Amino acid sequence: MTAHRTATAAAVAAAAPLLLLTWAAGPARAHGAPTNPVSRVVACSPEGGADNRTAACRAAIAANGAPFTAWDNLRVAGVGGRDRQVIPDGKLCSGNLPAYKGLDLARADWPSTRLTPGASFTLSYSSTIPHTGTFKLYLSKPGYDPSKPLTWSDLPTKPFATATDPALVNGAYRIRATLPSDRTGRQMLYTIWQNTSTTDTYYSCSDVVFPAAARGAGGGRTAPTEAPAARTTAPARAAAKATPTKSAAAPSPTPSAVATPSAAPASAPDDLAPAADSSSGGSGSLPLVAGAGGAAALLLTVGVAFTLRRRR
Repeated sequence: MTAHRTATAAAVAAAAPLLLLTWAAGPARAHGAPTNPVSRVVACSPEGGADNRTAACRAAIAANGAPFTAWDNLRVAGVGGRDRQVIPDGKLCSGNLPAYKGLDLARADWPSTRLTPGASFTLSYSSTIPHTGTFKLYLSKPGYDPSKPLTWSDLPTKPFATATDPALVNGAYRIRATLPSDRTGRQMLYTIWQNTSTTDTYYSCSDVVFPAAARGAGGGRTAPTEAPAARTTAPARAAAKATPTKSAAAPSPTPSAVATPSAAPASAPDDLAPAADSSSGGSGSLPLVAGAGGAAALLLTVGVAFTLRRRR
């Protein structure tokens, strides 16, 4: 009997570190946000580097009342494509979530990414756990004023690009698209990711700047060029390390993963009550147990308890 108890105690001792690591993990990096063009929530997160120390991010954090630690968790449950009915004007960047309200500040000095009108570019959306769903990319209309709150009327009805179920490669979804050619100055790249594997929809604002279109020697516009290479942010590096991949290079996108024009989302009744809240984990205050690790720890705990019961 003593030998049995000794063996059981050893098993419990071996299981304890695993359980502690699982429970101490806190909010799981299980979701995502754009890292290039950098989104406001990533730029102003603790991993945002120099961007985090800009005047805009300091103001956003002060207005928020807390840092944007859960940069990958800006999501709203149960929207189901009714974005314009559920998310109110002026709250597009926060998804109307109080935990992210600082992102809605109307100002023209947010950290931004320089893009080229009419150029091809690749949006990098950092994530750590694959989800199925559709990405929709919108670019603010000509004449957009960043000193005013972002409203749905600032965005076209149709996205300029969509991507359904792209592959998660090296910790990110990469969505290729061609930018509209008629934008200049500071604009907003607004990304909506509607999951089909969950009930969640993710919202993000990426501030971008377009230079005036260059003209050739004969006065004509020059041909568009490839947009600047993606910057590597701390969240992107962390996601890449956390996500197993089959190869270092991203594979050629499948037809479903290539960004293509999309029809406007179907309209919905205007009397639907807003469902923007953090009930699905939109706030970093609710710890998430890492999926596989939590399950393994639970099974190990049950096994140890069963062994103790049988050998008494």
